[in-house]
Amino acid sequence: MNNTNFSDIFKSNFLEKTTSFSLTDSLIGLVVAFFIGLFIYAVYKKTFNGVIYSHSFNISLLIMTMATSLVIMGISSNVLLSLGMVGALSIVRFRTPIKDPMDLVYIFWAIVSGILCGAGFIPLVIIGAVLIGLVLLVFVNKITVENPYLLVVKFEEDIACEEVERIIAAQSKKYALKSKSIIQDYEIESTYEIRVKQNDAKVMDTITKVPGVKSAVMLSYDGNFTA
Repeated sequence: MNNTNFSDIFKSNFLEKTTSFSLTDSLIGLVVAFFIGLFIYAVYKKTFNGVIYSHSFNISLLIMTMATSLVIMGISSNVLLSLGMVGALSIVRFRTPIKDPMDLVYIFWAIVSGILCGAGFIPLVIIGAVLIGLVLLVFVNKITVENPYLLVVKFEEDIACEEVERIIAAQSKKYALKSKSIIQDYEIESTYEIRVKQNDAKVMDTITKVPGVKSAVMLSYDGNFTA
């Protein structure tokens, strides 16, 4: 004899999953993910040294942290859902080119923070965010003070090359000749890597006034240049 009750007929797996879902834990994880993403947003804006600041990319770091946390919350309570999510995410491709390696660091930071928030490791993600933020603020700002540049100078006479190197040695912390080539009609092009002491515009003005210098361009590693 079948012992199935009337209530068993209308039993819903959806309701069972809903009752096992912790709304409080999920809200805590999402709120922490939001504040961690906001912290990543502030650190990225503070340490950005590129040519054009992308506000949309910075906002995507915040959303990425929350979205990753949401995904981890969903798949942590259901093995079948986790397998399906892996299959679905395998077709996703990040096609935006990453010009600065530091952007990739921030993307990885946002994803890792979202995973930890979704898994419930709240103290770990807070401690990690504070330490990573301090490291970025200290070291990224320290690098920008050194002002590395590539100086490309074209000469009409070889004598002007010696005078330019004397000026570079006097007005820079250190320099190194990267390349030297003859283009045409005895025109010489030299490329130097220099680290200026204080005012890079003063170096350019002095070099361009040297007799025999045809042109000079100083290009920084972040894409900015002075001609």
